[in-house]
Amino acid sequence: MSKIIDGKQISAQVKQAVAEEVAQLKTEGIHPGLAVVLVGDNPASKVYVGSKEKACEQLGIYSEKYLLPGETTEEELLELVEKLNHKPEINGILVQLPLPEQINEETIINAIDPIKDVDAFHPNNVGKIMIGDFDFLPCTPAGIMDLIASTGVSIEGKNCVVIGRSNIVGKPMSMLLLHKNGTVTICHSRTQNLAEITRKADILVAAVGRPNFVTGDMVKEGAVVIDVGMNRLENGKLCGDVNFAEASERASYITPVPGGVGPMTIATLMRNTVTAAKLQAGRSKE
Repeated sequence: MSKIIDGKQISAQVKQAVAEEVAQLKTEGIHPGLAVVLVGDNPASKVYVGSKEKACEQLGIYSEKYLLPGETTEEELLELVEKLNHKPEINGILVQLPLPEQINEETIINAIDPIKDVDAFHPNNVGKIMIGDFDFLPCTPAGIMDLIASTGVSIEGKNCVVIGRSNIVGKPMSMLLLHKNGTVTICHSRTQNLAEITRKADILVAAVGRPNFVTGDMVKEGAVVIDVGMNRLENGKLCGDVNFAEASERASYITPVPGGVGPMTIATLMRNTVTAAKLQAGRSKE
């Protein structure tokens, strides 16, 4: 039976460290600030925005929330982003995705000042991640790296399989594992013989967005299994991309849903906001 990787506990440790750093920075005249922008009334996005607002309050980070109607135009959103780019109290800008269809996500991401891009989605930041000399890491992959580190399992030399190739999780996740000297395979909807590949994974990250997609027979005995999925079933229950009951019989460590990757994403966002504040104050990110 596998050990549970407790994302709530690990995220609490990250938040505690962030809170202490925020308190110290304030004594030096640096007050980290985050702006969160939500367009429309996507229920899941509303929950995420609320969680981020609460985390800022808990950790002493100044926050501003912008709730825009669903019919907001791309020009109007660009105008707000530009205003936030030049607002000194705001160190981090997060535009909650997905955006309504009339707004091009790439255009908005590209408009955010890279030094305030605490999601690390801007092409400048993506390029820095590729070469391993980055200011920020995308929140979910960075949080996953903390979860893997908590197990004590070394990534170096291990077979790492990432299911999913999104710009938000799959691609940056593969790069972070590669930077730790993992041997990385990225799988996706066109991958043939998927189960054969996943059964060789010492570390398996599932970020495919399909409930219970990874079954027990796809998991190598003793693997570390990270479930990024957050799916709601017809009965209203949340479940991940991994069939937890089956996979936990084979894995050595596994993340639950909820309570695994999710809390780490928000904790990492808070950490990125503090890093942004230090960089903008002319301090090193360390």
